[in-house]
Amino acid sequence: MAEHPAYPVGLRLTGRRVVVLGGGQVAQRRLPALIAAGADIRLVSPEATPSVEAMADTGEITWERRPYTEGDLAGAWYVLIATSDAEAAEAASAEAERHRVWCVRSDDADRATAWTPATGHSEGVTVAVLTTDARHRDPRHTAAIRDAVVEGLRDGTLVAPHRRTRTPGIALVGGGPGDPDLITVRGRRLLAEADVVIADRLGPRDLLAELPPHVEVIDAAKIPYGRFMAQEAINNALIEHAKQGKAVVRLKGGDPFVFGRGMEEAQALAEAGIACTVVPGISSSVSVPGAAGIPVTHRGVAHEFTVVSGHVAPDDERSLVDWPSLAKLTGTLVILMGVDKIGKIAEALVAHGKSPDTPVALVQEGTTAAQRRVDATLATVGEVAVAQEVRPPAVIVVGEVVAVGPHGTV
Repeated sequence: MAEHPAYPVGLRLTGRRVVVLGGGQVAQRRLPALIAAGADIRLVSPEATPSVEAMADTGEITWERRPYTEGDLAGAWYVLIATSDAEAAEAASAEAERHRVWCVRSDDADRATAWTPATGHSEGVTVAVLTTDARHRDPRHTAAIRDAVVEGLRDGTLVAPHRRTRTPGIALVGGGPGDPDLITVRGRRLLAEADVVIADRLGPRDLLAELPPHVEVIDAAKIPYGRFMAQEAINNALIEHAKQGKAVVRLKGGDPFVFGRGMEEAQALAEAGIACTVVPGISSSVSVPGAAGIPVTHRGVAHEFTVVSGHVAPDDERSLVDWPSLAKLTGTLVILMGVDKIGKIAEALVAHGKSPDTPVALVQEGTTAAQRRVDATLATVGEVAVAQEVRPPAVIVVGEVVAVGPHGTV
């Protein structure tokens, strides 16, 4: 058998019985894919890891808590032998051979009738890499090839042209807090397939340099208190390019729906009858404090966190924020777009009962090479922000979590 290569094939297991012997780490790794394939899974094992037991508790698999016995493979289409009981493994393997059931053995691949490939997934495509020659089997090399192909598909460095007709549409992509590595896998793939990218200043700008020359990049930068592209103009640009049948990505910083006007754009597209896909992004409200060593929640310190916009001062009639109520909360307050208003915000919080000694951190250019953290208190943050020349974009964190260091000191 070793003189001939293995024949690769995809098994359609929906509703078909699969028997798994052993509930240890191997089964824990293999079961999720079998569940996703829709298989009728029967686990036979006296014991199981907590994760495998949870699969049984939720009804994803049927668990018979006992050792293997002859006849357990009756009606099976596929069997995975992942037991440490060598005698049971041999007996089950022999039963599978008699009943012509394809059998994978984690203990002895050479004695198996089927091998499990190293698999990965990217947008509806499964990549399976299999060493067909048993004499040169190297699982690490196989997995490395799998990882390289999947990563290339995900980040756009390996592009396979689509042979189907492209449907006009828009993708509102959250680019994350700034570090290009923090965009989602789906967001990066859509960027690689785009004909037009309409990008914000706060999006991961480094990714634009990776786009092919034919991609049109439109600057929708909204520089605070300076030049900006009106929202209506952005909406019109999205609609115009989509109607031309182009693949358009609206690249935004953070998450499109967290102070990103993403819903305004989605509504404008809906009114124009244009399909819109929303790709969530990592919000700076959580990621930037984390990058600066600040947990927005911490056991025994903060059981909740609140995110507010600080672009309007507390005494401005346009403000929709209930600052008196926020001052009474004991958790963490995260303020976005509030650098130039932080003095008035701090005064309002203190006036409504917040301790002036409450720690405050301002994290500028979070997750990028230019990141810096400036610490203060509510009593001093207005002056400190000016003296330290803190500039947008910056995330402001108010609360005792600011003083929680990497060693747990408060």
